[in-house]
Amino acid sequence: MSGHSKWASIKHKKGALDAKRGKIFTKLIKEITVAARIGGGDPDGNPRLRTAILIAKGQNMPGDNITRAIKKGTGELEGVQYEEVTYEAYGPGGAAIFLEAMTDNKNRTVSEIRAALGKAGGNLGENGCVAWMFEQKGFIVVKTEAKDEDELMELAIDAGADDMKTVDDHYEITTAIENFEAVRKSLEDAGIAMETSEITRIPANTVAVDEKKGKALLKLMDILDDHDDIQKAYSNFDISDDVMTAILEGS
Repeated sequence: MSGHSKWASIKHKKGALDAKRGKIFTKLIKEITVAARIGGGDPDGNPRLRTAILIAKGQNMPGDNITRAIKKGTGELEGVQYEEVTYEAYGPGGAAIFLEAMTDNKNRTVSEIRAALGKAGGNLGENGCVAWMFEQKGFIVVKTEAKDEDELMELAIDAGADDMKTVDDHYEITTAIENFEAVRKSLEDAGIAMETSEITRIPANTVAVDEKKGKALLKLMDILDDHDDIQKAYSNFDISDDVMTAILEGS
């Protein structure tokens, strides 16, 4: 879990500094559209759509954008038809990488991903080569200033959370998929602001990397995260605090 927590923490910190709202909106619109196409446009009967809408609202996406995305998914409005695909790869240092994407042109997407991996010293793998390492979980981030640690842990565990840990200035809560919505709602009802609330993938094991490989992996993951077709990028690399400090001081 530490690999995921480390990467999640890095993204959390970076997001506060250089989040590109337009790109975030684009990815969320794709998710809402596909969720509505697969499960219908009623969020009450479509958990995936309901979660996507909550995340979009948390990013301050205008309601009109959400409504249009839903209507494109249900066919009430014309729109691009996206296909869900996943890619599995290895990065520098043998780190496993799992990518969730939505694309209207698979040939273009796989070509661009292969090129990005190749420049970083990584490579695409076959289906199934790393997927088994990543387990889907609910993931919620709350700032430490929002709630006392013991009180928050009791609330989260009672609602069905699997675990909660403190990382720097925030708490990270993980849940089973089936308990995610109950935990999120419990925190929302208690008036606790959530920095992140999403379905994610957590690696079963991690790979420690040195400064050189860590720097290359961080750069690669930034490129993959920034790609328009990639919804989420996961990896199982772990960087020690000392190595991370060296990377930041050297950048």
